[in-house]
Amino acid sequence: MKIANLSVGQQLPIRHFKASNVSLFCYNAAIWNPHRIHYDEKYTKEIEHHPDIVIDGPLQGDWLSQTVTNWIRDDGNLLEFSYSNRRASYLGETLYAGGEITSIDSDTNIVVLYLYIKNEKDEVTTPGNAKVKILN
Repeated sequence: MKIANLSVGQQLPIRHFKASNVSLFCYNAAIWNPHRIHYDEKYTKEIEHHPDIVIDGPLQGDWLSQTVTNWIRDDGNLLEFSYSNRRASYLGETLYAGGEITSIDSDTNIVVLYLYIKNEKDEVTTPGNAKVKILN
């Protein structure tokens, strides 16, 4: 990837994600997150009043960071990354992550990105931002 080949507004490749009961259980076990809304359907619906098992926010943040690192591969470094979960996502939904270039500094090879995860209704559930340095 060459900085000269990038342009403001350029889209990152879209990545699709669909969590399963097993992937949510394993992820939350790995991060020591015992909140039952991520694995206990009865508790989630009857006590917390969600329509289904909740896909946790940190997992969506990981999906966003993977979207950036898969795009830059070995051609750059992720310098800054942030995201915010704004809307719940549920088991069974297919989510997709993407983004676009919002600024390019050709002197420093710094590229700023707007990132997002959207649900099947095309609603942004998790917006984010990243700054990468292209190594060319």
